[in-house]
Amino acid sequence: MSAIDTRLADLGIDLPEPVAPVANYVPFVRTGNQVFISGQVSIGAEGLVKGTLGSDMDIPAGQAAARLCAINLISQLKAACEGDLSRVKRVVKLGGFVAATADFTDIPQVINGCSDLMVEVFGDAGRHARSAVSCPVLPLGAAVEVDGVFEIE
Repeated sequence: MSAIDTRLADLGIDLPEPVAPVANYVPFVRTGNQVFISGQVSIGAEGLVKGTLGSDMDIPAGQAAARLCAINLISQLKAACEGDLSRVKRVVKLGGFVAATADFTDIPQVINGCSDLMVEVFGDAGRHARSAVSCPVLPLGAAVEVDGVFEIE
């Protein structure tokens, strides 16, 4: 068991099977020492977390949805690393998308639900560049979607 797997276990996180694509794309692309992971939506054991921040969801609920996106990103990353998360050298960049009303401006706080977990799991290597934007609707009605770029060995 790698140190990353131990951290996940300590956090009570059991990685799900990677989510299959819902359209014409692949879940990740490895090129050189980088892995580009397609957007992962806020889906967990209880199903897809739907909602709109500023309407029927508050910031803590949005952060929990973003945390699910992080778990799904790590699941895809583990598949890209052929099951060995110790190959991860750095979380390079995350792109966060939040379904929100036009007047909801706490988008960065919502995406912190994903960013914070990356730092909890990967330590300093989990600190990353990031964008966080809102949109009126996300695929399947998801509340949050996050994509990512990672450096691996």
